[in-house]
Amino acid sequence: MQGSEFDEAAFFGSIARSRTRALLIGRRALVALGIPVLTADYDFWIHIDDCARFNESVADMGLLPTRTPDEARTNGRYALENDEHVDVLVARMVPTVDGVHVGFDDVWLRRRTLEMGPGAQIAVPSLEDLILTKRFDGRPKDLEDIRLLEALAREEQ
Repeated sequence: MQGSEFDEAAFFGSIARSRTRALLIGRRALVALGIPVLTADYDFWIHIDDCARFNESVADMGLLPTRTPDEARTNGRYALENDEHVDVLVARMVPTVDGVHVGFDDVWLRRRTLEMGPGAQIAVPSLEDLILTKRFDGRPKDLEDIRLLEALAREEQ
């Protein structure tokens, strides 16, 4: 079975044009920052009021939501799926494994915008905030990602 042709620049461009408050998090954010890690999916943290707009921005790519916007807001998470998989976090605030509460609005204010191709920009959290998002779950690979992000932060100083 062969997957469909996925245009990542078009994907990011569509999200940017929609004006959705969407932050690329997870390992794809590390890749966007130039850190060589492997990942198979995309992870976004979006503003709780922007579910429908986010879904509409990628609908032409055949990405279908697993929950309605109301269900997503209640559950806090959903996915967009076809041959690609996009995990979407929908929450005003998320605690880290050690009890630090991270607010979307605060992270959004400190975001960085990265050029991902012609007309394709994507927002990512600041390095400090991206490290906090890697502490939402505390998995072994997250600890390694934190180490890589801390090294990048030292390089940028």
